[in-house]
Amino acid sequence: QVQLVESGGGLVQPGGSLRLSCAASGIRFSIYVMGWYRQAPGKQRELVAGITSGGSTNYADSVKGRFTISRDNAKNTVYLQMNSLKSEDTAVYYCNAAFRGPGFWGQGTQVTVSS
Repeated sequence: QVQLVESGGGLVQPGGSLRLSCAASGIRFSIYVMGWYRQAPGKQRELVAGITSGGSTNYADSVKGRFTISRDNAKNTVYLQMNSLKSEDTAVYYCNAAFRGPGFWGQGTQVTVSS
């Protein structure tokens, strides 16, 4: 059974930082492309950042220079370091694991940026 479990969300002030984690089980983690997506109220889910099995990364323009995605294949975990957070980063953040298809999703973790 495949499970992706996100953690690390919460309430943070503008300009603050959070680190999200996504622990995967039930898959051969090292071969999967891992991604972080987010969905704000009333908006479509969007890709925030992705990392390939080889470690190549890509980011949405809105988070470049502020967010960093990384993976630890020994721990079957992908991370999203979020710095200089803005109110517009408020959303539910989802982890995705994909290999030749749409892949699997976690349950999401809420990130709220507010003073």
